[in-house]
Amino acid sequence: MEENVKKYKDLLIQKRYSKNTIKTYCGYFQDFCNYFKNDNLKEITTENINNYILHLIKSKNISISQQNQRINAIKFYFEKVLNRQKQFYNLHRPKKEHKLPKVLSKNEVKKILDSSTNIKHKSILMLIYSAGLRRSELLNIRISDIDSERMVINIRGAKGNKDRISLLSNNTLNLLREYYKEFKPVNYLFEGTDNRKYSPTSVSNILKKAVAKAGINKKVTPHVLRHSFATHLLEQGTDLRYIQELLGHSSSKTTEIYTHVSKRAIDKIKNPIDEFFE
Repeated sequence: MEENVKKYKDLLIQKRYSKNTIKTYCGYFQDFCNYFKNDNLKEITTENINNYILHLIKSKNISISQQNQRINAIKFYFEKVLNRQKQFYNLHRPKKEHKLPKVLSKNEVKKILDSSTNIKHKSILMLIYSAGLRRSELLNIRISDIDSERMVINIRGAKGNKDRISLLSNNTLNLLREYYKEFKPVNYLFEGTDNRKYSPTSVSNILKKAVAKAGINKKVTPHVLRHSFATHLLEQGTDLRYIQELLGHSSSKTTEIYTHVSKRAIDKIKNPIDEFFE
């Protein structure tokens, strides 16, 4: 088993998968190996795998997202490690959920930013929203990635190991300059103790406290700020293609979901009930 897991992990590293994906896939593959510890993995059938996934759904109530990730982790072993390119495709996939992203109004975002008095905390929240960043992208930003000449932020090694640029607003830049003078980060823009990368949990806690202080009774995550940024861009007339580039979406279909939560078209529709009160 140890040899299988080592070979599996080495190939993930060689193929330059992200650290998070390597950790997730290796954990799921380890679970798979443990479940079939009395069997030869090379002889495992599609039916065996489907039964294993069904077992996880029934016993652990795994989410749709996790179900897909576990299937992908298993497929990687058979298709990449064992080079069985066209096998194990007949795995039962869950129906895709069609959930709309949670979005805040501009006024709600402003309240959250205004409620944060700590300059470091405010800089973190302002940068996530104003550049549409994922939490992991924020934590990976180095000081040299802030390009004040071109007024862009260089986002390196984002999801799918892709680089891109996003917007750097004047107000965000001014705040970051104040923050830099006070905290003097060395490597990463936002650092914890010993100049190490800032903690993902700390970012979530900062936002949670700011939301509570702002009196907003909604569950707001860093990703909600990203969704809000994209929706607000769309509402003010920004082309979807540009929003796609700023967010780093590989498919335009992913970006199109914001058209379902944008008020740009809805605001033009007159509700018939209003005629009753005219």
